[in-house]
Amino acid sequence: MATTLEQNVLEANPREAGTKNHARRVRREGKIPAVVYGAGKEAVPLSVDPRHVLRILRSETGHNTIFDLAVSGGENAKAMIVDWQYEPIKGHLLHIDLKRIAMDKALRVSVPIVLQGVPAGVKTEGGILEQMLREVEIECLPGDIPSHIDVDVSELTFGKVLRVEDLPHSEKLKFLTEANQPVAHVTSVKEEVVAAPEAVAAEAGAAPAEPEVIKKGKTETEEEGEPAAEKPKGEKKEKK
Repeated sequence: MATTLEQNVLEANPREAGTKNHARRVRREGKIPAVVYGAGKEAVPLSVDPRHVLRILRSETGHNTIFDLAVSGGENAKAMIVDWQYEPIKGHLLHIDLKRIAMDKALRVSVPIVLQGVPAGVKTEGGILEQMLREVEIECLPGDIPSHIDVDVSELTFGKVLRVEDLPHSEKLKFLTEANQPVAHVTSVKEEVVAAPEAVAAEAGAAPAEPEVIKKGKTETEEEGEPAAEKPKGEKKEKK
């Protein structure tokens, strides 16, 4: 389990909260709209460089990165990215939400689970490793947020399930995800069952016989000259 606190700086400029046209103008200038809130203070609209935001999101700690938010002419603060929006077609960043962080107060975050090693059930028993849970929710101080939680699965065999309670962690972390929730196990390779040619032929031979053709007109018991049955009254005519 690796614990890192990347000391990044995100520079920001105050902006006026406005309409969509105002947001488009910010983007035309090469920036994106942002807002920072939290720590018992009012929300402040900002504009930031999307390249710097992407640098943080693509770092080892990703959106859990704690960085210095440097606001031009304003108050600096420790912050993290809590929400972000992409343009659906071209994938450009459109907007981010930032949260002020108090370094002495615990946070709830989700961190990825990284499986390490080749399970015995894969090596010697021909199974495949299946990971059912890829993130675990934890609570800890901002400085103790791990970039990911590593777990060795080399001893994992058939019939054995790795659960959240089995994940290694220090006393600085508190797991919030249910302890009994499965993380990974070794399962057998599913083979596609192909029907034998004899079975296919037998199934074809058991096809139902052709239905009898119902002829239109009078039945054998209907006498010539007998008037056709009247349609029940009250039947609505089809509207043209």
